[in-house]
Amino acid sequence: MSPRDAPGLRVFYGGTFDPIHEGHMAIARAARDACDAAIHLLPAADPPHRSAPGAAAVDRAAMVGLAILDEPRLMLDLREMERDGPSWTVETLRLLREELGPELPLAWLVGADSFLGLPTWKSWRELLDLVHFIVADRPGSPLDVDLTPELDSAVAGRWTTNCADLCDDPAGRVLLLHQPLQPQSATELRHRIAAGQPWRDLVPPDVADYIAEHGLYGAAGPAAVIRSQPVPPL
Repeated sequence: MSPRDAPGLRVFYGGTFDPIHEGHMAIARAARDACDAAIHLLPAADPPHRSAPGAAAVDRAAMVGLAILDEPRLMLDLREMERDGPSWTVETLRLLREELGPELPLAWLVGADSFLGLPTWKSWRELLDLVHFIVADRPGSPLDVDLTPELDSAVAGRWTTNCADLCDDPAGRVLLLHQPLQPQSATELRHRIAAGQPWRDLVPPDVADYIAEHGLYGAAGPAAVIRSQPVPPL
């Protein structure tokens, strides 16, 4: 763990990152700045809630590393890649609790869309006993409208907009992160790459180079891509 992490708080950002894009980066930066904490990005080796990723785990981890190379306090964490079997979040958090103890405040950073699907996660109610959630709202995902009754009941009374509240208890709060976040979609990004449409401006430059050089997602290679080509909104 980094000695520069906010006292008493550890923030983890799990995801497939297939590929990591500027929307992911905006969420990580916003949480880092709001909570004054390092953000540990955890690429999932075998994400259980979706079809097989478009890129191998080693490539997705490499792209995360490239994206955060010059980003203060954004850190690559490979613990889910080093574990066999599906990358269940509850298993990751149980192991983190074993490692860090029951009293240290832990926060799991998610986008609004992922949080809305929380009741489909393995042992999802246990997660609220293991960790705080930081939920990055984005345009088109009004959490106060889209919460299912089951999820709404589970998180009632847990909401906060002050990151300092997460330091008071080890788990159980839900921080709503209000930031002008970008609405990128990894699915749409992969489709653009495969179709030869403009896409490079949607990912960090080193990630774009890696995708092109390795021919990921059907990329035609660096000679076929024009960096300055404008990218219409998703």
